[in-house]
Amino acid sequence: MAEFLLSVWHDGAVPDLTEGEMNEMFASVDRFNKKLQDSGYWVFAGGLELPSAAKVVDATGGDVLTIDGPYAESKEFIGGFWVLNAEDLDEALGLAAEASKACKGRVEVRPFQGV
Repeated sequence: MAEFLLSVWHDGAVPDLTEGEMNEMFASVDRFNKKLQDSGYWVFAGGLELPSAAKVVDATGGDVLTIDGPYAESKEFIGGFWVLNAEDLDEALGLAAEASKACKGRVEVRPFQGV
């Protein structure tokens, strides 16, 4: 088994969903999360606050510097993620397709470095 990061990317646009559609999306993600947990894929997952809530800590110099806001300025940002155990990249890609359908967004798949 290998660990993979599945990250959900947003472009900052407010989704054009009704309240009912939004609730169904949340329910779809909940069902997907339960499937991951029941199947043994689940390691950890979470949703993230907007980039404006980020803090950047730089301790590379003599002093520790804390800066408000995201490190990188970008139109896109990670809105949430899953860390999963999967047999291989193909299995992780299949799970990412399910994740993308559930959350109605693009999902990037990245393997963790080998230990």
